[in-house]
Amino acid sequence: MLYSVTATNHEGIHGSVSLSSEKSVPTAHPLTKEEGFNPEELMATAWATCLNATIQALLESQKQERQSRVEVTCELHREARIGTGYFFQVNAKASIEGLTTDQSETIVQQAHQRCPISKLISQSQTISLQTVEWDT
Repeated sequence: MLYSVTATNHEGIHGSVSLSSEKSVPTAHPLTKEEGFNPEELMATAWATCLNATIQALLESQKQERQSRVEVTCELHREARIGTGYFFQVNAKASIEGLTTDQSETIVQQAHQRCPISKLISQSQTISLQTVEWDT
């Protein structure tokens, strides 16, 4: 094992999450203006950070000094059948500076296969990953 952290939540989305790394994350309901992060924000942050770090590692291994960007949108939806709950629709867009969309797609897909968060969610029917042209 390279790293481990445990998150403990006692208050749902109205309070904070304590981490075994001696940090804490304030939490708040997504439909209020309360200070704190909600699960949608944390999901989007986790995948955007992990996938882009993996893209950067692949670029470094190829001796390419290029910027990359991953933008993740996490939407909360109500299930169509009443009483069955909610789901996240998570959409990512990735781009790499100075490469064609096809060249970027190859690296993005390699990163998606290696990224730990991508591995966790890749079988979900409510995620999408699109490679787009670099836009400054």
